[in-house]
Amino acid sequence: MRMVIAGGGTGGHLFPGIALAEEVTTRHPKNEVIFVGTRRGLEARIVPECGYKLELISARGVKGVGPFKLLLALFVLPLSFLESWRILKRYRPDVVVGVGGYASGPVVLAAWAQRVPTAVQEQNALPGLANRVLGHFVKVVFIAFSESKAYFPGRKVQLIGNPIRRMLLDNYLRSWRAHDTFTVLVLGGSQGAQAVNTRVLEALDDLSQLKGDLHFVHQTGTRDLDRVREGYSGRGFSAEVVDFISDMSSAYARAELVICRAGAATLAELTVCKKAAILIPYPYAADNHQEVNAQAMVTNGAALMFRESELTGRTLAEQIRRLKADPGALKKMERQAALLGRPEASKELADVCVQMMVDTWGPHGRDRPDKKRTLPQ
Repeated sequence: MRMVIAGGGTGGHLFPGIALAEEVTTRHPKNEVIFVGTRRGLEARIVPECGYKLELISARGVKGVGPFKLLLALFVLPLSFLESWRILKRYRPDVVVGVGGYASGPVVLAAWAQRVPTAVQEQNALPGLANRVLGHFVKVVFIAFSESKAYFPGRKVQLIGNPIRRMLLDNYLRSWRAHDTFTVLVLGGSQGAQAVNTRVLEALDDLSQLKGDLHFVHQTGTRDLDRVREGYSGRGFSAEVVDFISDMSSAYARAELVICRAGAATLAELTVCKKAAILIPYPYAADNHQEVNAQAMVTNGAALMFRESELTGRTLAEQIRRLKADPGALKKMERQAALLGRPEASKELADVCVQMMVDTWGPHGRDRPDKKRTLPQ
């Protein structure tokens, strides 16, 4: 099978796509996955590092931007569609899956126009506008939260959860244990979050009596790295401060508590890795979807949530102190998170894609035994 995965921009869109690609390419040595994204997105760096081919188009975002950027995005939209059309003609995929982000729309629509089986994977409880529109064209809509089902044609929806990268799945099998040092993992998303960084630094002032019993692993993003690193060292706290964490599996395995945004991919990782969390939703996310995501975790007892505008350093310190002193509460949150985990999501999604290919092209896909195709190098 040859699959095109379209989209990216942020880790929330990209990493479920990477997880799907891992599942597809490990099933058979002849299976191939090609990503389509933009030069500005995280995929420009991560996809080649993961060993997959990446094609670039000129797509830009149209929501939440100023008038000039909106006009520019609308101007390049026909070009993006034409670029997508040419890429699909060149690779002749058996299935195209959109995972959200600027590149997803043009590629999925071009595939639909070429009668290639298509699907979208919606990570959030509150779907974005692009996926709501694409949901009327594609054959299948994969969702991660039952709350999002109402936004799509019911007959197309499959609730499977968010695909998780293979390196994180080992965490699902780990039993709970307390570490010698209470480790707090702080994540601001793939690009960091200045507000989260600031609240954590403010909390340190109220945690000074525990500095010998706490250790922090903190992903800051590139722009805030030096400030946060100096904040920990100046207060005498033990901390590993980096701009980006590549080995997330080890980071989750070491942590008793995670402080993070509420992006759908992050929440999926929390549930599969069975981690208690304090969620601080990004307040400017489209349609405030991160708060909707977080509320689903809170309702199930798997996390605490605080709005950024309401959270102070002192409140955050109180929660860290309380949870550290109550291993039973942490363990209960981890159990509840595990109940929400869907470690088989990648497999289930890939199974449906294989069936779409067989239903459309037959068991050999578009590679008929009597037809050969030459791959672009």
